[in-house]
Amino acid sequence: MKIIKVENIKKHPDSGIREQDEEIEALSSIYGDDWSTESDVTRTFRIRVVENQQEALLYVTMPPEYPSKSPPKFELSAPWMDRKEKVKLHQALNDVYLECIGETVIYQWVEKVREILLTMKPEKKEIKQKQDRRSPDVVQNLSQNVPCPEIIHGEVIVDRKSIFQGHLAVVKSLEEVNVVLQKLKENKKIMNATHNMYAYRIERKTDKGTTILQDCDEDGEAHAGGRMMKLIQILDQKNTLVVISRWYGGIQLGPDRFRHISNAMRQVIEQAGLLKK
Repeated sequence: MKIIKVENIKKHPDSGIREQDEEIEALSSIYGDDWSTESDVTRTFRIRVVENQQEALLYVTMPPEYPSKSPPKFELSAPWMDRKEKVKLHQALNDVYLECIGETVIYQWVEKVREILLTMKPEKKEIKQKQDRRSPDVVQNLSQNVPCPEIIHGEVIVDRKSIFQGHLAVVKSLEEVNVVLQKLKENKKIMNATHNMYAYRIERKTDKGTTILQDCDEDGEAHAGGRMMKLIQILDQKNTLVVISRWYGGIQLGPDRFRHISNAMRQVIEQAGLLKK
């Protein structure tokens, strides 16, 4: 495969668009059916990468300033990949761009994703499959000792094909947090969300006083976990677990995604009757 590069020549004002058109044509030819157009208006495309029997979807959007002044925007969908692997992959793509500033970079990004998937041994996937097959029994055994609290599902928020939905449960222990998270993952739609972010706060009373146990996980949606934690603190939630599922629609939302995450949190907290005035 030929790596596409930008020549160091004086550029016409519309040269960026021409370079994008040339790159789109080349990538479409290289990746065939694995390359698809999500939006002609925003110039958003999806590339399917499959290696080691693992699949990742890379969504890229070409802003007008690309490639000369800014990088493409990207989202990665790989529900099977854990948070640390996603963070590592995101950093790898950022490093690739820094090495190719001013050049077209999508081909290099796709091949970097492929390279990282190749480092994930098939044996690792086989272990995960065995764990997945056992998971219903594990959840059932956990439920016998720790019943799953009632889970409330919030209303769906849709913006430019991205979907956000909140889920909430009243929890009083880490065991209940884990049971709720496992229960949600039994739903295939939730399991296959691009991101399942969560935050929880649990109040513990002891002879020495009251302590708060809290944590969050952004599941690859950078900075979302900390924002969820901040909001759950501002709303003075106690013994509350909130999970926000996001299904990426192929169009970058920028800061708007945090507004939707916050609104989904507030809505499901209010729906559960836990929103304090």
